Amino acid sequence: MDAAEEELERRSKFLNSLIQKKKAKEEQDQNDSLNIRVRASDMPLHFQNKAFKCARDLLDSMPAKLDSKRLALALKKEFDSTYGPAWHCIVGTSFGSYVTHSLGGFLYFSIDKVYILLFKTAVEPLDH
Repeated sequence: MDAAEEELERRSKFLNSLIQKKKAKEEQDQNDSLNIRVRASDMPLHFQNKAFKCARDLLDSMPAKLDSKRLALALKKEFDSTYGPAWHCIVGTSFGSYVTHSLGGFLYFSIDKVYILLFKTAVEPLDH
């Protein structure tokens, strides 16, 4: 590569890094406005954002009392139908867990004072 191509490549990388930082900042601002805190994650950002929006919409549609079973079921069904089986969801204000999950399929976050654990496991057919 000659000097001009190297400079162009350097500038391109710099601009890409600025764009990524701006996107990350915008997503963090959006999460702050929804009162969301990511506790642990091994999930692509677009999956996370889907979970955040779905959880926020469900919580806002509930009457004053939290229905954790309904929220867990709705998130599980949404992720099963959108991203395929087998998603699992645990919702509550206090719980412990230790799970095995598929790569890229784990999200633990809080919304208001509700904690949500959403994770995917591999599904293998049974041998008969």
